[in-house]
Amino acid sequence: MIDLPAGWAETLQNIDWDAVREKVQDYGPALKVVQGTWSRESLLDIAQGKLFVPDSVMNDAIAKSLTPEGKLTALTLTSQENGRLAIAAEAKDFGKIELTGEVKEFVHEGDKSYIVYRVRERNLPGKGLASWIFSRISMSMASRLVGHLDLPENMPMEIHGNTIRVDYSKALAESDVGKTEFEGHRLMDMITVTGAKPKAGGIEFQTELNVPDDVKQALLRIALGKGEEKPEGTETSPQTDTPSGEKKSPAETGQTADSGTEATEAAQE
Repeated sequence: MIDLPAGWAETLQNIDWDAVREKVQDYGPALKVVQGTWSRESLLDIAQGKLFVPDSVMNDAIAKSLTPEGKLTALTLTSQENGRLAIAAEAKDFGKIELTGEVKEFVHEGDKSYIVYRVRERNLPGKGLASWIFSRISMSMASRLVGHLDLPENMPMEIHGNTIRVDYSKALAESDVGKTEFEGHRLMDMITVTGAKPKAGGIEFQTELNVPDDVKQALLRIALGKGEEKPEGTETSPQTDTPSGEKKSPAETGQTADSGTEATEAAQE
C-alpha cells in the first residue's frame, strides 16, 4: 500500500469517467460503483484526510430510513461547535427524546468498522429504542463515506451504561463497495476512517485513501487517456513545421515540455 503523491489530487480532479468507461470496458462494474459512491470532490477530500458531511445530508438519509411501521416517527441530529452531537427523536410509544453526547470513535479499516457514542444522559431509553436510534444515525454517517448501506434487521450493538458501540462491518461487507473489487483489491479496503468530530453544521471525518500500486497505476493510466500503451520506440520529441518544411525543436518554437502537457490535458478536458 502507498500514500498518494501530491499530483494524485490533481489527477482525481481531471478524471473523465465517460472516457474511462469507453477505454477500459473490463473496469466497468467497479467504476460504476465508484461513480455511484463518491464524487470527484469527496474522493479528493478523503485523499487529503478530511471529509466534511453536513447535518442536512445525514438527516436526509435518516428520514429515508424511517418507515410507517417503525418505532420512530422523527429523528434528527445536530452537530455542535463544541464537538457534541445533539439527537432529537419522536417515538410512537415513548414520546419526545433528546440526547447529547460525543462520537468517541469512528473506525473503518479493512474488516473492522464500528462507531462508539457516549451520551451525557445517564438513563437511555429502552435498549430496543436506543438500537433504533443509533443504528440509523450510524448508517447515515457511514453512507457518505462508503456508499449506501442496507440497514440490517439486527445490527450488532453493545450498550454499557451511557456508552453505545455500533458494529456496521457486516452491513458494509454486504454493500456494493464491500463486494466490488478493482484489480483484485476490495474498494472498501482502499478507504480508512480514523475518527469523526462534530462541528457547527456537520461532522468532519478523518480519512485516508490508501491505494495499492497496481490500482494507482491503472487509474492514472486510464485517467490520462492512456488505456493502450504506445508501441516501443514510437515516442518522439514534439516538433513544429516551418514554411520551408523543416522541423523546429521545442526550444526554437518557444514551446516547453510543460506547455505541451498543459495543451494535451486541456484538449482531453
